Amino acid sequence: MKAIVKSMWVDSPTIKLDSYVPDNPENFSLWIELRVGPDDSAGADDYRVLVCTPEWLLQNVWEPQWGRHMLIVREYDRSVIERCVDDYIAKCSGDEWGIVAKKIARNLSWEFEDYQD
Repeated sequence: MKAIVKSMWVDSPTIKLDSYVPDNPENFSLWIELRVGPDDSAGADDYRVLVCTPEWLLQNVWEPQWGRHMLIVREYDRSVIERCVDDYIAKCSGDEWGIVAKKIARNLSWEFEDYQD
């Protein structure tokens, strides 16, 4: 089973991913939301990732922090970000969706990450 990105957006009422351009492309952070699911069905799960630059980290992180669920880029280039996310998702495969979803969650924050029955 292979996964694909079915949609991508910014979790903001005022920012649209299609038209977003940061004030400084070399110093920004942006939470991007994704709907990812099997390539052979309509179903999907929600994930999110913080996309930021090293300059943003340098100016905003003062204390030691973990860097999970982050994609660090040199500058804002939507096509590069989308390609990076698509390439990562395409590498995640398995015999069933639960296995694939957990592989994706190694780098993207998954809505069901800590879910227990």
